[in-house]
Amino acid sequence: MTEVLSGQSAGPAGLTDEAKATARAWIDANMDRLSQWHRHIWELAEPAWREFQSAAWYVERLRSEGFTVEAGSGGMPTAFAAEWSSGQGGPVLLTYAEYDAVPGNCQAAGHQEEPRDGLSEFAPGHTDPHSALGISTLAGLLATKHAMEVHGITGTLKYTGEPAEKVQGSKVVHGLRGYYDGVDAIVSFHPFYMLPLCNTARWDTQCGSYYSKVYTFVCDQPETWQLSANPNSPIPASHSAARAPGANVALMSMYSSSRIMQDAMLPSFGGWSLSDAIFTHGQATADNLPARIAQIQYSWRCPTVEMAEHVLTVLDRNAEHAAAMAHCRLETTWVARNRPGRTNHVLAQALYDNLEAVGAPSYGPDAVAAAQNIQQNLGLEPMDKPFLDECEQLITPQDAEAALREHMAPWQKNWTSDDYVEMTHYAPTVRFYVSRSALKPAPGQGAYPGWVMNALGGIPETIDPTIETAGKTITGTFIDLLTRPDVLAQARTEFEGRMAEDPMPALLEPDFMPPTELAWPDYSKDTSGSRVWHPNSI
Repeated sequence: MTEVLSGQSAGPAGLTDEAKATARAWIDANMDRLSQWHRHIWELAEPAWREFQSAAWYVERLRSEGFTVEAGSGGMPTAFAAEWSSGQGGPVLLTYAEYDAVPGNCQAAGHQEEPRDGLSEFAPGHTDPHSALGISTLAGLLATKHAMEVHGITGTLKYTGEPAEKVQGSKVVHGLRGYYDGVDAIVSFHPFYMLPLCNTARWDTQCGSYYSKVYTFVCDQPETWQLSANPNSPIPASHSAARAPGANVALMSMYSSSRIMQDAMLPSFGGWSLSDAIFTHGQATADNLPARIAQIQYSWRCPTVEMAEHVLTVLDRNAEHAAAMAHCRLETTWVARNRPGRTNHVLAQALYDNLEAVGAPSYGPDAVAAAQNIQQNLGLEPMDKPFLDECEQLITPQDAEAALREHMAPWQKNWTSDDYVEMTHYAPTVRFYVSRSALKPAPGQGAYPGWVMNALGGIPETIDPTIETAGKTITGTFIDLLTRPDVLAQARTEFEGRMAEDPMPALLEPDFMPPTELAWPDYSKDTSGSRVWHPNSI
């Protein structure tokens, strides 16, 4: 593999340094705006494939900043693709926004557990938060554009809106449709969510394979169940007849058998997982009829495609037999099918050099006070230093890799999942993390309730440091790639070498379309036009 770069190398170093200073100054001057933008997206908190207002905000914002924007890119209603060029030629660089939230996690940006005003606790909320992911990358993008204009730097900036990351829905589609073709480098960012990946870049261990599939059971011929049971009744679901079991029975058979057989799908090591979600439409009331339709979504994360295929085989077989037992027909729909990620040491080191120059986030007195209020409201003694030490520390990609590997099997190349992995098959890509505030556990108390991190993700004093640090890191990396052709050349050489060593063709057909029409969770409107989420309470 190509020798890793470190620090500044040959090239117009003076221009590079001046452009970085200009870009960082732009972020400093615009932090109030960036904070307001973030809070707007955070409050919208729209779930996967339903991010209509969030996507529209990005499209309008980018157009006002001079970008050419395609709304609904790749045929996805809440996606977009934006582009801006300075001069002719030069590198083509890409980063992206995510903005989907998670149902069942509605939390106000305050110091106690309560939903956002007027909404149910079961409405969506930003848990990661993707709101900060998007505004951080937007900050880096706009700061780079500003520096390119001031210093006459040639190149093209691309920015994609990637909806439905929680079901890993959009990046595979953008890839199949060619939106990443011709890109020289991609920067992928995510707020920190698990140690040791805090204020660092991924090195060797990238995210693994993710499969997600919906199984639909349809009982559309209940009258043909046991024809001899009540031949004189003209009613297909007569109270006195033996009636078809129906779609709910098929779903429960699928659910039960798959849970029981989970240990038989794969060995219980390697960090794989299986999740399920039952869609809420179909037989929504307890009528005295066989349920006509029921749907269950399975999503599984595996270190390798081979392991993911083993799980798929078991689930498909279970679904087929569950449908037959309950007198249903079976339909299946892919949601996502991703390949494991490819690493790029050149870009990882170049980005970490910029993160090191910026420094880890730091939390001021207002952030500390917010954290202490939360601790006090939980009945804990407020700490003088309430945040995890790691949130304000850097860790090199190599050290983070070594710490990560201590908990993994030697053969395991990949860990967890995220759909940025699809991007790594189209261009050299770096994945990096900047801390979002997390509280130190109180002695003997274990983890904090989930609402705590959700709230900290919406409080400006505790989330703005993430946006500032990530934005400055992205713009510094972009300026290096725009002004130092040796970095891009070495990143490309490494990328091509890894592609040749381990070819991995796409796992879905070129015309694959995400199932945005399924009954994904959504906001509805009440008689006044306000957003509501059902159930409002239990």
